[in-house]
Amino acid sequence: MERYQYKRASGRMRWSRYLPAAVLLVAVGIDLAWPEVNTFPLLAAVSVIAAPMLSLAWTLASGAAACLVGLLLTFLESKELFTRTDLIGLSTIAVLTVVAAFLNRMFAREREQLRTSRQVAEAVQRAVLPTVPDRVRGLAVATRYRAAQEEALIGGDLYALYDTPYGLRTLIGDVRGKGTRAVTLVNTLLGSFHAAALQLPDLPAIVRGVEVQLQDVKSHRDDATYEDFVTAAVVEISPDHSVLRMANRGHPAPLLVHEGKVTFLEPQEPSLPLGLGDLAGPEVPVDEFEWPPGATLVLFTDGIIEARDRNGVFFDPVPPLTGPLPPDPGAVLDAMLAALFRHTEELEDDAAALAITHVPVGGVGRDPSAAPQVGGP
Repeated sequence: MERYQYKRASGRMRWSRYLPAAVLLVAVGIDLAWPEVNTFPLLAAVSVIAAPMLSLAWTLASGAAACLVGLLLTFLESKELFTRTDLIGLSTIAVLTVVAAFLNRMFAREREQLRTSRQVAEAVQRAVLPTVPDRVRGLAVATRYRAAQEEALIGGDLYALYDTPYGLRTLIGDVRGKGTRAVTLVNTLLGSFHAAALQLPDLPAIVRGVEVQLQDVKSHRDDATYEDFVTAAVVEISPDHSVLRMANRGHPAPLLVHEGKVTFLEPQEPSLPLGLGDLAGPEVPVDEFEWPPGATLVLFTDGIIEARDRNGVFFDPVPPLTGPLPPDPGAVLDAMLAALFRHTEELEDDAAALAITHVPVGGVGRDPSAAPQVGGP
């Protein structure tokens, strides 16, 4: 798995770093405009405001600057230094600066713990997901994964791709929830899909086999509920690469990107997510789509299309994929994710994506050997 490394700092955090200086300037302005107003409370707040946002050095510097500004303003007003009132105010600022320094260290330790937890979660996520090859029988493949910035739990986004005697078979899914419960369902889903994809002759049989395994896991868990389910799209590419067969189980519709146009591969008949098969019949609807040379199939989890901007508008993946793009899955995914991080300041949910390009003869990323490869743990 390749984790998407596009970095974007939060706009709110960037602007908040200037807040201590802004408060200091406001205090100076108020004192100069209305000398009778006591601005020491604002000066005392400067270091406390800096504590969760800046480094220890800048927190101490903010407190020192507040003390110097308070001393200067007092001298400009009374032409005297270190009166009783001044000493009380300056002592208050100094004490609050010390308190702010301790708070800064506490915040720094918590941030480091969260960062470590997130790194562990992402490492486990990478270990759980199977390795996807870059080339499979002349097809080019790319994956991206981006963890939610405010989460430190292992997520439930997953994907897999296997070369089988019946064609290339791939899966992308999103387990509801996070943590160990999600990992259990992820492992079950990946293991059952791996076995079914290599052995069963058609997509309905694969979906039913995975459903049986998920129901079995849920039946042995005391805390299992109807809310334990997995949205998934299971895709089979014909051996001649001309047709896509797809069973969509409540998952966001994949995209077909070709010659500057983007098409949603919507199922004709909606289906319940995996894990809820006991609420529906045994039928598994399968849709077929033509897959021309040069076209790229893009599968993704809902963390991408549910990302919002500051006005609450959801991200639309179509515009960044409309236009001239090379027949290369990595370039397609990078274009989509670059637009995603221009749209939103941070992800509220994990985002995973997998793209497969039907490389035209002599095109970018062609695999001359076209040797069979299997992606799996």
